[in-house]
Amino acid sequence: MNANTVLEVKDLTKYYGKLKALDALTMALPSGRVIGLLGENGCGKSTLFKVLAGVTSNYEGEVRIAGLPVGPESKAVVSFLPDVSFLTDSWRISYCADLYADFFADFNRPKFDELILFFQLDATSKLSELSKGMREKVQVALAMSRDAQVFLLDEPISGVDPAARDVILQAIVRDLHPESLVLISTHLIHDLEPILDGAVFMRQGRVLLAGDVDDLRAQHGKSIDELFREVYRWSPR
Repeated sequence: MNANTVLEVKDLTKYYGKLKALDALTMALPSGRVIGLLGENGCGKSTLFKVLAGVTSNYEGEVRIAGLPVGPESKAVVSFLPDVSFLTDSWRISYCADLYADFFADFNRPKFDELILFFQLDATSKLSELSKGMREKVQVALAMSRDAQVFLLDEPISGVDPAARDVILQAIVRDLHPESLVLISTHLIHDLEPILDGAVFMRQGRVLLAGDVDDLRAQHGKSIDELFREVYRWSPR
């Protein structure tokens, strides 16, 4: 592992029954970057996140995060935002923060409070009173308020309006530690592209294309959004 490599995956293969969700996937990502994990539905993005977050097992290959194998120690340096809501409607925003503070030693309550203000939310509100976009903001605030080394954000702007997407993306990079790695999956490339340092394109459980966004734009003469449309329109299955 190189000195600045914070996430390394070698020959990662994961089956669900007979379905091969990840197929000998290999990649290494450095610290201090915001990386887009891009691909069609069903290409393995969410499965990869679950493996990295330590919430699914029974896979082949090697995964190391901050030099650690996946387990209790790696979970302590990874903040995972899944693609489905994990909060209960009856909870208040402030209670969600209390739970996170109990579960995670690195939860930064002042940062959470600042993000809630940034989102113009009332911490006494119940989640049942919030719109989908507001609820997504709460989940992003919780995930980004850990002093983690790696942030895994699975579709954090999916299903919310364009104005909310912009605010959520601003919050993700706001006061981000310069040595943190943020890995974001989305199909809304146009919205995500302005904050990206790099991109990883996946297809059928493998890495199809990866690199710095500036290098990819220069090499292909296209924006990342245009490259995404071309890759998934023409690449053979």
